[in-house]
Amino acid sequence: MSLHDLSKSGSRPITAVAWASNSSNCPGPFHTITMTEDGASGCFNKGFGRSGYFLCYSKDQTGGMVVSDIRVITDREAIPHGYCYIPEFMEPRASLLKKKRVCAQLVPVDSVTTAVLDIRLTAKSKGMVQHYTCLGDVHGFVVWCRKGAFSGPTPQAKPRSVSLDLRKLSLEGTAPPQPLRPCNPPAAPPRLSGRRNKLEEKSVGESDSSNNIYGITAIDGVPFALHPRFEAQSNGKVPTNSLNNIRIKSIQDIENEYNYTFSVEEQAAKRLTPSAAASS
Repeated sequence: MSLHDLSKSGSRPITAVAWASNSSNCPGPFHTITMTEDGASGCFNKGFGRSGYFLCYSKDQTGGMVVSDIRVITDREAIPHGYCYIPEFMEPRASLLKKKRVCAQLVPVDSVTTAVLDIRLTAKSKGMVQHYTCLGDVHGFVVWCRKGAFSGPTPQAKPRSVSLDLRKLSLEGTAPPQPLRPCNPPAAPPRLSGRRNKLEEKSVGESDSSNNIYGITAIDGVPFALHPRFEAQSNGKVPTNSLNNIRIKSIQDIENEYNYTFSVEEQAAKRLTPSAAASS
């Protein structure tokens, strides 16, 4: 077989290897090797009173594992690290000779770039299989495998749920405006006094100028509202007689009214306590 023929056969990796009494005992995704390369039967240990068994493999990639290597060992050899004996799908009374064992190394598909791509059998006395590696003889047959780079499963796009509004969008032009539908109007904002508006505008200006956490005070975010009694007075008209009673004080009048000499405190500071007077 040429390299061109090998490329035609596909590059999907082998994901499992097993023994089976027949094709009916082997699970669905497995392929049974019933014939050797020279056209002989691929049944192992077939004889008088024995039905024999077949070597089979699978390329089903749903498990996420691939066979990176296969080895044939004797019953006296220890199984290599990271390998496992291939499973057996046998009939209840069928048995498998254990003088030669086949073990495989299973690894995640994302952890390697090369894996076992094909397995073939030849009679022990026959020639070599080109571009294949000899694994050893097992009960009168020689097991061959081919390794190489494999192609992973083709990712499939998952369907996405697109809303009706997104489907209506178009790059050619904008859609005409939709008519307004009646709905519950939002609640009217509370009536604010002029003083509150000025304070809010001032607080917004200060926060923009500071623009740091140190400009935040304890009363930030606390709503300001006048007492209902004063709110009602502000809505009505101020009587004229109350404006006539306003007395404009000069600076001297204010100083005279709030003048305090602190003479009482000064005398108290000069007063001695009884204990201090007795000691003197």
